[in-house]
Parts: sequence; structure tokens; C-alpha cells
Amino acid sequence: MTTLQQKLDSQSDVVDFLRNQQVGPNVYPGVPAEYSNWRNEQRAWAKSAVLFNQSYHMVELYVRGPEAFQLLEYTAINSFKNFTVNKAKQYVPVTPDGYVIGDVILFYLAENEFSLVGRAPAIEWVEFHAQYPKPDGSKWNVTVERDERTAKRTDGVRKNYRFQLQGPNAMKILSQAMGTDAPDLKFFNMAHIDINGADVIALRHGMAGQPGYELFGPWADYQKVHAALVEAGKNDGLTLVGGRAYSSNTLESGWLPSPLPAFFTGDSQMMKDFRAWAGADSYAGTCSIGGSYVPDSIEGYYLTPWDIGYGHIVKFDHDFVGREALEKMAGETHKQKVTLALDNEDMLRVLSSMYAEGDRAKYFEFPSAVYAMHPFDEVRNADGKVIGVSTWVGYSSNEGKMLTLAMIDPAEVEMGKEVKLVWGEPNGGTTKPTVEPHVQTEIKAVISPVPYSNVARTAYADSWRATGVGANR
Repeated sequence: MTTLQQKLDSQSDVVDFLRNQQVGPNVYPGVPAEYSNWRNEQRAWAKSAVLFNQSYHMVELYVRGPEAFQLLEYTAINSFKNFTVNKAKQYVPVTPDGYVIGDVILFYLAENEFSLVGRAPAIEWVEFHAQYPKPDGSKWNVTVERDERTAKRTDGVRKNYRFQLQGPNAMKILSQAMGTDAPDLKFFNMAHIDINGADVIALRHGMAGQPGYELFGPWADYQKVHAALVEAGKNDGLTLVGGRAYSSNTLESGWLPSPLPAFFTGDSQMMKDFRAWAGADSYAGTCSIGGSYVPDSIEGYYLTPWDIGYGHIVKFDHDFVGREALEKMAGETHKQKVTLALDNEDMLRVLSSMYAEGDRAKYFEFPSAVYAMHPFDEVRNADGKVIGVSTWVGYSSNEGKMLTLAMIDPAEVEMGKEVKLVWGEPNGGTTKPTVEPHVQTEIKAVISPVPYSNVARTAYADSWRATGVGANR
């Protein structure tokens, strides 16, 4: 097997390699791009209710054994105090140097049994540590079982279905599907419920500031649970959401789904061993980077927990990988996460270039304009100085704006202040299949709160701050 390290060693420039990877943004298989149209599907999560089908695109990893809790705690920056069965939490790991790997949702299913659900980097990190020695040199008493996402498996059968029921009418619809009042759970708590004769695990969750549930259970119950939810919601505006709108909901909630996992460098023995363990076809070996921001080295893309708004969950109440590095970083200046609301007139100028015979700007796809797995665009101040990076970008029908999630120098953060987004890649663009020949352009933007959605900032603020997670994992 070719290892990740061998694949990296074969490249003359890792930044150039990742920027020219022949892959676009994450795909969402198993569901149509649109059930109706993405505008109405976006509006429904703010006005009535939506049903997301998350059964296909996320990886799930089961971690079992007497030391499963200890392994997960040792590899997470956040506290595990008061974490018990039938609760869930974000799981956020960092490298020994303190740089973010990613985040997933961790479910405490039963004594000595957990599952992690989300994107692959954090899950691969746990798989690696399950067979890597503990600090004392002994072996962790755990087993892991990976349930691969649909796009990378030869059969179409997952272990579990997974649905998100979200929006102002979500509680009413769930009660209708159950035939009794839905449980009034605290945020990120779970309960077993009955839907159409099936035992369903319900996680109290939220998306774009709206209340809701993540519902999951054995694949054999997929059809009858889905059908019961659709029937229950037919009089309350329940809308099925396709892959096109799904990836844009994070713009309103403020969750940043795309930190580049800091796997590519690091001189610690742990990082060297990880790159020797990971295959060339692992996440780090196959992901792509896009955008106008091109640092001198791959480390220029690495992020700290504070940069992406997770500083409040860093807890030094336990020993964990990266603790020493984060303790040193804690007092330093970090980027601040904000929303950028792109100027309407500038957006019209950029979009109108599609009708020009000459130079054109990089195309904006709607509603999500992300064209690589990890977007990074320069953000400049009025003097032209680069003050940070923009990441997730797209259009919100609920807000009537093109929005981006950005991380900028806190000294530059002033709500309502005008900055500039550099849109498009240098030198006409990279060779990614999602990139056509284009020229870079600057787009005016206004620094705005995160979350951008007023509902998320006010009515649901405490729950959002507790996790920072949107439905779009």
C-alpha cells in the first residue's frame, strides 16, 4: 500500500498538489439535487420544516470497549465531564501542534459504546489512535468499526439511516409521527422513541437557529420511518431538501465545515506515524483546496480552535493530544470568525461578466458557490492588506444575500465595516474540473455577525454557542 507520506514525498509542492487535485466539493449522494427547487427548500427551514436525508454522505465509526471513553477523551480538546449515556457532543481533535483536524458528532450510545458521525478526517484520527500506543506504551482496550459513506462503498446498504427534522414546525410534526407528544429534550440529549413501530433514537439538535431532531436507527427501518415522517408533515409544510440546498444551510448557522486537516506536516513521532499509517487514498491524500488565498507553505492553511470559533470549548481539565501546544496558544491573538455579506451591486457586476465576450469572473454556483473541498479566499481591508480568509460561500434565500464565513484579524473586526473579498484563483485558475478560465476580481463585503441569522443569534443562541454545529456535516 502506498502511504500518505509516500504520496506527499512524491510531490514537489504540496500546496500546488492540493490546489490542482481533480476533485470538486463534497457530493451528497442518495438524494436528488432538488425535490422542488432550492429556493423553497431553503425557505422551509426558516418558515415551516424540512426533512434532510443524511443517510448517505457521512462516515460513521463505532468505538467500543472498556477504554473507549478514555480514548475519545484523550484525543478531544473539549471536556468530557458530565458526558453520559444518551448524550451527544461535538468531538474536536487537534494535532500535537494544536492545529484543527476537523469535527464530528460523538454519540454516547451505551456503556462502552460510542459512534462518531461526520466527515472523514476526525474519524481517521480515531481509527489511527485505536491501534496506536497510549502515552504509557500499552495498547488501548478498544475496537473500532467503520461504516463507510455511500460514495466509497460497493454495496448501497448502510448500518443506519439518518434524518434531520428541522424548523419551527418540527416538534409538531414529530409528535404527529409518534402519535404522542415528542420528548422535550435538552440540547444534544437523546431518547428512544417509537415511529410507526420502529425504535428510533432522537437527538435534540438544531440548524440555522431552528429547533429540531436528528433521527436514526437500523437501515431496515429506513422506509417506514421516512414514510411516517412525510405523512405526519403533509399539513404543516414539511419540505424534503435535496443536495443542492443542503450544503448552504451552514451560511445562516455559522458553522464552518471546511477546516483543512493539519495532517500534511508536523515533526512529532505521532504525526510521522500517522502519515505512515494513512493510505494515499485517505482523506488527506484525496482532498482539494480552492480559492484566491495561496500561502507559501501548507501550514498557511492550518487553523487553531480559536480561529474557527471553538475557543470556548477548549478545556484544560484533562490530558489530550495537543494540550501543551494549545496552552501556549491560548494567550495569543487568533483570527475571529465573522460573516461577510457581499455587496449586491458588486455581485451583479460579477454575475453579469458571464455575458461578456472577454474576461469573466469565476462562476458563482447557486446556492452554494463552493467549488473545492476546502475553499480559502483572501479578505482585504480598504488599504489592500490581507486581513484574513473567507471559506464557505453561497446564497441565502432567507436573507436575500450572498454570504461567506470568514476568519479575520480581530483588530479589523467592526460590524458594518467594509472589506473586500478576492474572488477567483490566480493566473486564470487551477486545473480542478470545477474551475473554468477566469480572472480574479474584488467584491465589496460588509463584516456581519456570526451566525448571520437573527433567529440563530437570539432565540436559539445558547444552544448554538454550546455546539456551533449546523446540520450540514
